[in-house]
Amino acid sequence: MSRTHPRSPQVSPQAAQNGEPVLSHGLKQRHLSMIALGGVIGAGLFVGSGVAIATAGPAIVLLYMATGALVTLIMRMLGEMSAARPSTGSFSVHAEEELGAWAGVTSGWMYWLMLCAGVAAEATAAGKIMHTWVPFLPAYGWVAVFMAFFCASNLTAVKNFGEFEFWFSAVKVTMIVAFLVLGVLGILGVFGSAPGTRHLTGHGGFFPTGAAGLAAGLLTTISGFAGLETVTIAAAESDNPSRNVARAVRTAVWRIAVFYIGSMAVVVTLVPWNDPKVAMDGPYVTVLDRLGIPAAGTIMEIVVLVALLSAMNANIYGSSRMAYSLVYRGQGPRVLGKVTRGVPAAAVLASCMFGFAAVIAGIVWPTTVFAWLLNIAGCSVLVVWSLVCLTQLKMRRRLEREAPELLSVRMWGFPYLTWLAFAAILGVFAVMAAHADGRRQLVGTAVVVAALAGAGHLKQRRDRRGAPTA
Repeated sequence: MSRTHPRSPQVSPQAAQNGEPVLSHGLKQRHLSMIALGGVIGAGLFVGSGVAIATAGPAIVLLYMATGALVTLIMRMLGEMSAARPSTGSFSVHAEEELGAWAGVTSGWMYWLMLCAGVAAEATAAGKIMHTWVPFLPAYGWVAVFMAFFCASNLTAVKNFGEFEFWFSAVKVTMIVAFLVLGVLGILGVFGSAPGTRHLTGHGGFFPTGAAGLAAGLLTTISGFAGLETVTIAAAESDNPSRNVARAVRTAVWRIAVFYIGSMAVVVTLVPWNDPKVAMDGPYVTVLDRLGIPAAGTIMEIVVLVALLSAMNANIYGSSRMAYSLVYRGQGPRVLGKVTRGVPAAAVLASCMFGFAAVIAGIVWPTTVFAWLLNIAGCSVLVVWSLVCLTQLKMRRRLEREAPELLSVRMWGFPYLTWLAFAAILGVFAVMAAHADGRRQLVGTAVVVAALAGAGHLKQRRDRRGAPTA
């Protein structure tokens, strides 16, 4: 039986299936297509991948292939569930329905924490870039400007979020395509002598740092994909949620292959993996400089700024919708459930305030509070993905029995590939546990997960006691 909310707007038949009120349906297919397309292109790809290359060497290509395969499986599971049951809370709603309130609370609030921490990190990095260009305003001043701007745009209408993401993604996609074209031409020797395989097999070989290097670069590559799930949240505010999310997810495979694996292959083929510039300036700047492209550093700074602002915009949107869905289901403070003109205004403000508080923590307590927050956020995506696997296993079997016509998107090789993905996530946890830094992250994450799961379990017991008996 659907729950009602005193401030809920009119409920549509689809929303009523999930007991959720309708937010404005201002997103179009073109918005979702570009959100999905640009969702895999973040600042982590342009900058963070340099650290991963410096850690793992040319074998980074294999690492991105492995993590890309895992992400592809996760997206397929999300697509199957979201196409069958579109919901603002996406995987959190599905987890609650299939596994219990504890799973909905844990996956939802962990995801919210991850996105809000991301907002803080991205705003800080964007502020530093702007300060180098316009130094009269300090970096934290630019952070305040960006936070205020995207908070305001997310408060007005969902179509503003969609439009910003559409154009931000267009810039990122254009840059990646141009980079890949120039890179292939460079490999063929158009910009000088062809590099051949000397950078792949020289400088210590293809696995210069061995298994330890691959393990160290693992979490960096995985965290670069975090936030891709936002498209399944955004689909619920589109004109045809089931159809749109299905289209977006079906194209995830080639996007990951082309953008991540393709660009990493270009980088390690054209420049030595141990060139200090790869980690310091970023792999894309290093390659463009190698090809003699004028103003490569400035071009990439602009693209990185766009990627950071895009991530801020998407994370504020995703965190506010997740918080709103949790609150509506009774898993958070009711004050955050206020909807204004089809926008969860209170949840947007709360997410922005938490993000800005995290920025301040980064200034005042950079090595304690902020570092702790980022460590937990880094593990949050793995917690969410593991619950996605368990949820999909149960939901798929139920849908096959009760409503097979809703399975417009189906997980490949079910249930074997779902179990394989779950085992891979457990393997990542095991790799982290083998290193001191990873153990610290796991301990902090375990404390938060235990608290959230415990709160969810108590709510689940209260709901059962309060349920009417037959």
